[in-house]
Amino acid sequence: MIEREETMMKKRRILRNLLLDALLAGIGLTLFALFHHVLPRQQESVGITIAPPTAAADSMAVETGTEKSVSDSRATADRTTADAIAAETDPSAEPATGHSMSASSQAGTASGGRSKSRGGKSRGSGSSEKGGSAVASGGTSSSAEGAADPVSVSEGSPDRSGGETIRTVGSYTGSGISVTVTEHTTADGQVTYYVADIYADDVTSVQTALAGGTYGSGYRDEIGDMAASSGALLAINGDYYGNTQEGVVIRNGVIYRANATDCDVCVLYYDGTMRVMAGSDFSVEEAVADGAWQAWTFGPSLLDADGKAVSVFTSTRRLTSANPRTAIGYYAPGHYCMVVVDGRGESSGMSLAQLSQLFEDLGCKAAYNLDGGNSSVMVWDGDVINLPSGGGRASSDAILLVEVDN
Repeated sequence: MIEREETMMKKRRILRNLLLDALLAGIGLTLFALFHHVLPRQQESVGITIAPPTAAADSMAVETGTEKSVSDSRATADRTTADAIAAETDPSAEPATGHSMSASSQAGTASGGRSKSRGGKSRGSGSSEKGGSAVASGGTSSSAEGAADPVSVSEGSPDRSGGETIRTVGSYTGSGISVTVTEHTTADGQVTYYVADIYADDVTSVQTALAGGTYGSGYRDEIGDMAASSGALLAINGDYYGNTQEGVVIRNGVIYRANATDCDVCVLYYDGTMRVMAGSDFSVEEAVADGAWQAWTFGPSLLDADGKAVSVFTSTRRLTSANPRTAIGYYAPGHYCMVVVDGRGESSGMSLAQLSQLFEDLGCKAAYNLDGGNSSVMVWDGDVINLPSGGGRASSDAILLVEVDN
């Protein structure tokens, strides 16, 4: 009897100790999470500022070409206005220019004025995960090399409007930049996404912002607030760099971080080119020598080296299935697009394979997946124009289109 009671007491002590250990471990993990992911905390920065190569501006001017500059897109506005109207009233109509989203496709653009469409602003919460890398025939990276032939304002990507409903949200042509934002609803009504078609004479118009103006973890701001404080016409969420210590962070020519990563890395250079590469292929020395202006770590790459859609990804099923999406695409130096896909609501979102196919259909030479889910937000002229999942969430960084003095 005594032995049985001693055995029971011993078991209770063991159980009590296990529960105490579990409680202490839980408290420790909570404090760790607060310190590393919630509470604002500055991080040590590499602190290398990359100066633009002396030939970068001339190189971009040569690549863009006189007939392909933003100033010429103003003359294109009158020619493309009829196409924009036709696309809105008859989604199956073929535009005469062959590009349903060419810059300055709204009549109001010719005068240089801004137009905007309102959307709700709200804030949500949630975690962010890196997207991984793409697996394509011939490697894990998608490069803009070989895409030296620039895309003119009147050329661009093929029309993919068959059955889609397309609405012009707004457009603007100013000093050195031209942008048209369109809302698309697929023929089956299942997916709504937004495309910002961008032309920039100077790549420094494509800027980034850090929450709180500080590099670190735990800093979060609304995308709209970062856009407003930077005077940006257009903004989307970035890669949510502050959620991890992994990968490459280059913002507005400053290298903040260059850690090892299994994810694909996207680099935008001073000469206007954009390349997507495997994380293992990134080199700080090459980034400095080649004149890196921005670099993001999320991924994966969405197109292969030939501009074709990638169909196999080294990522989890949760991340590859249909979700809200944010991504950036590249046509040629000075010509880019930003895409935000609504999901988890009336719009069902896109899988990575569907997103890849979208960028192939748009005619991009390279494309890169950014943070998605509740983070996916597009701000146009001060308003959130999409319907972010869960009301959206504040992020550690944003990608901006800003009119700069040339």
